[in-house]
Amino acid sequence: MHAAVNGQGAPLRFVLSPGQESDIRHAPEVLRGLKALFVIGDKGYDSKELVNTIKGNHALAVIPSRKTNKVQRYYNRELYKDRNHVERFFARLKQFRRIATRYEKEAEHYLAMIYLAATRISIK
Repeated sequence: MHAAVNGQGAPLRFVLSPGQESDIRHAPEVLRGLKALFVIGDKGYDSKELVNTIKGNHALAVIPSRKTNKVQRYYNRELYKDRNHVERFFARLKQFRRIATRYEKEAEHYLAMIYLAATRISIK
């Protein structure tokens, strides 16, 4: 499951993918059409293509480089601290047992449960 949240941790978009696929593969789909001043992601989202896409959308990419990169890209460490909004959102989402254990067999049904749980989280 991939998600985009705003600065207050409210969900904006969800995308489901197979568990064996990398996060970076679905990042453009998650970000498509969203207007943001900056995009925060962990090292799993470190790629030149994604950073260029974010810059092309007139946003700042706050994504640290992997240790294996020869050239380490600068990122704003203060802004990166706000990544905890996403982490806290996923922690609240996983409190719903049906989401954490994925009882639903069909992806559409699982996504519907995610939307229901996210709605309940947003109402609080």
